[in-house]
Amino acid sequence: MMTRVICDDADARQAIKDDLDTTLVVEAAAGTGKTTELVNRILRVLATGRAKMIEIVAVTFTEKAAGELKLRLRAALEHARATADGDERPRLELALATLEEARVNTIHGFCAELLRERPVEASVDPLFVVLTEPEADRLYTRAFRAWLQEALTDPPEGVRRALRRSSFGGDADGPIDRLRNAGRMLAEWRDFPRSWTRPAFDRGATIDRLVQALHQLADLTSRASSDRDNLFVDTDGVRRLSRQIQLEQSVGPPAPGSGEPRHSSAASRTSPNGRTDLDGWEARLIDLTRDRGFSRTRKGSGYKFAKDVTRTEVLVARDALFADLQQFRKDDFADLLVRARDLIRDDAHVRRHLRQKFARIFVDEFQDTDPIQAEILELLADDVPGKLFIVGDPKQAIYRFRGTDVGTYWDVRDRLEACGGRVLHLTTSYRSVPEIQHFVNAAFAHEMTGNRSTLQADYVPLAQSRPATAGQPAVVALPVPKPYGRGGGPLRPSAKAIEDSLPDAVGAFIEWLVDAKNGWTIEGRPIQPKHIAILFRRFVSFGDDVTRPYINAIEARGIPHLLVGGKAFHGREEVETVRAALAAIEWPDDELSVFAALKGSLFAIDDEHLLEFRHRFGTFHPFRIPKELGGNSGEELALTGEPAAHLVPIAEALRLLQQLHRARNYRPVAETIGRLLAQTRAHVGFMLRPAGEQALANVLHVAELARQYEAVGGISFRGFIDELRDGSSMEAAEAPILEEGSDGVRLMTVHKAKGLEFPVVILADLTCRMSRAEASRYLDASERLCAMKIGGWAPHELHEHEDVEVRRDEAEGVRLAYVAATRARDLLVVPALGDEPWDGGWLNPLNRALYPPIATRRTATRGPKCPPFKSKDSVLLRPNDEVAGLSTVCPGRHTFADAGGYSVVWWDPTALRLGAEAPFGVRREDLIVKDVPKHVIADGRTRYDAWQLARHDARARGASASVSVQTVNEWVATVDSVQDRQEGQESVSIAN
Repeated sequence: MMTRVICDDADARQAIKDDLDTTLVVEAAAGTGKTTELVNRILRVLATGRAKMIEIVAVTFTEKAAGELKLRLRAALEHARATADGDERPRLELALATLEEARVNTIHGFCAELLRERPVEASVDPLFVVLTEPEADRLYTRAFRAWLQEALTDPPEGVRRALRRSSFGGDADGPIDRLRNAGRMLAEWRDFPRSWTRPAFDRGATIDRLVQALHQLADLTSRASSDRDNLFVDTDGVRRLSRQIQLEQSVGPPAPGSGEPRHSSAASRTSPNGRTDLDGWEARLIDLTRDRGFSRTRKGSGYKFAKDVTRTEVLVARDALFADLQQFRKDDFADLLVRARDLIRDDAHVRRHLRQKFARIFVDEFQDTDPIQAEILELLADDVPGKLFIVGDPKQAIYRFRGTDVGTYWDVRDRLEACGGRVLHLTTSYRSVPEIQHFVNAAFAHEMTGNRSTLQADYVPLAQSRPATAGQPAVVALPVPKPYGRGGGPLRPSAKAIEDSLPDAVGAFIEWLVDAKNGWTIEGRPIQPKHIAILFRRFVSFGDDVTRPYINAIEARGIPHLLVGGKAFHGREEVETVRAALAAIEWPDDELSVFAALKGSLFAIDDEHLLEFRHRFGTFHPFRIPKELGGNSGEELALTGEPAAHLVPIAEALRLLQQLHRARNYRPVAETIGRLLAQTRAHVGFMLRPAGEQALANVLHVAELARQYEAVGGISFRGFIDELRDGSSMEAAEAPILEEGSDGVRLMTVHKAKGLEFPVVILADLTCRMSRAEASRYLDASERLCAMKIGGWAPHELHEHEDVEVRRDEAEGVRLAYVAATRARDLLVVPALGDEPWDGGWLNPLNRALYPPIATRRTATRGPKCPPFKSKDSVLLRPNDEVAGLSTVCPGRHTFADAGGYSVVWWDPTALRLGAEAPFGVRREDLIVKDVPKHVIADGRTRYDAWQLARHDARARGASASVSVQTVNEWVATVDSVQDRQEGQESVSIAN
């Protein structure tokens, strides 16, 4: 039966504490204290004796959240025990004493515990361990290579055609990498085993038809009245491909050096049996759709294109061919959770035992639960009233790429309602000040309308709890100072210009914020860098690090920062330096690696000396150091010219590489890296750089990766280098350099920030699209189907549902913007364009609440604690001396009456210190001054030697065991041995 939905916040919170025998689904908006309410419910269940701690299961989304939940539960138990009386007090005392018996874990951790308890029934090794990511990568790579070697002996159709496709644009993966990634994606979604359909498709006939259309268009465009005509230039790829196919049909493939272009990395040719090479033609036809000129053909000008050929005729033929090619691309196709689910679902005895064992199940962040996880929890709950308590917010469902979506949440909620459950809404938010809440309500009330087709959530307005703060703005629009390119033509914002200008504005605004004399505060204290978070939709765009310009702008102003989960670790210069040096150690015969190591930051030898060394001695080999430079090379390296004393540093560097090479397989990899860093004094070298903390942390993280490599079974120095090289083609997080609570601006993605809050939130990367133009996956949990694009191909099911999947991705983009905006407590800063909104960006949902009506855009008042804005224009520079128009927002405070009323301060770009230059050189030059008195140097050296000696002694003491640990059997054997020796000594004494 359907039960009522409780929307009153106070009634909902009371029901959570009192209605303990009813299954509850709590939809908690951002900042409403859902974790607190979950803890309150657990306390009441324990206090009333409905469950013991060992019978409690609490599932969270991350390990960090699980640890925090356990700490909060302990604090709540201690507080409740002190005030409890009657039967509740001993129950709470027992619960506190047995807190560690509760199952407070992630869903993956919980499933691992279940499998370890029932290894026989689950058919798993009782001592199984969960693979770490590096272990899983190595295992998969080994299996893939073995499969590929076998597959290449007689490649099946899919492999054969995949290998013929070439890479384009930002796709840096070659054919082998595409196959490897496709296999990995299939493995990750192996719990959705339903096969994809493949409709009948006559590939040969289709290619013949396309080739004929290709020849027709090539013929039409071959007789242009001018070879500079735009339409003629853009269809050049069509004519080249047509000419090459005609040559192959007549005399075979063009010979090397014939001048005929090749559109594929593998030369297209007729097969040995004389048949047409359909794979090659197919690959080049697909490549033609990616040709920039053909895909965006310009029309040119004039009615006539050539003699007896109209321009319209050519364009119609071009459009028809392009449409056919696009359709050709579409029609042509290219274990913990599973085991735990199968164990519970398929074994009735185990299922009955677990249902009796776990009396209450609490689930946090349920909107981020995938179908298998939901199935496991429902199987354990068994429709017992009050046994299951779930908390979630469909407005914050932003993990579709992990297989979760609002549809799964709705399905479970509807089933629980049908079995007598109740749905509660928590709306009072304790996080943001009222003006931010009103701004968010005004922005998203029209965007989230509860659409079951697009899986968009219903919007529930935030209700205020904190008092209003009238002393300073709560919402600031930060205009991009220079949003236009330099070209002529219509005034249009440029994505590149925005990406070049916005980071500088963000850095300048942060500089203004943290300046105490400006008077902006957080709870009465001046704003500090640690109060600020910059949130991104993405970290990488077409291989480029999106965060780097923002970091440069912050560093240029001397503001500390922390990049949380950045993906550019392997691309950092200091990491590449260490990787090059390790390659030189492993392969001393590889002169290029040795040269890279010598030139890199560790040795920093200049080009002039490297050139001279190579010219005079002929080699950079670490084992062929010339005798005159202290080497032991037995070869006659005739030396001429001046003495080579100035080249001694190169010889010393080569000698170090030689020593490290000799011992590399006799000591841990991390120790070799440590010696390399110590001998080159890399620690101080990296620290003296601008932002040296991050550089040094990244270098030390390489050593930590080496420890992890050996801890999980890595056995060779070369194997670690191979792993580093493989990692260089993937994204990896940079090493953290600041602990929580320490000073520094945080830079993180919205996904990383989910569940967190910050006093000041600045949204960045305005030009990032809200969603992809093409869907990458179609998921049908009820049919156990996951149709996804792999290796450049998309299955039939994905194409059938592509339109709705694109709309669902857009709906998630709206939710992502909601999550980002609701992280702010006191100040929300939104980037914007002064003349008009940027269309299609991920912050588009905020524009409705950010931009004032056209009629009032040119009038504004001064915001509280804001500097006097001298300009009436929120754009600093336009091309062609254009001026502000009626649609340009005037800097200042703009008031809105929507959603309870709020105001937005549009900042004046002229009030910021733009264009700050990044510092060059090193920091603390006073530490490396050459002209220092000798007694200062001697004193410093004495202190350093004393520190080294104390460090060595401390390490020696730490390496010796302070407590002897023995098993009982070992202890008994020791006692027996002592007794035997004593008895022997007594026998000797008696004999004497």
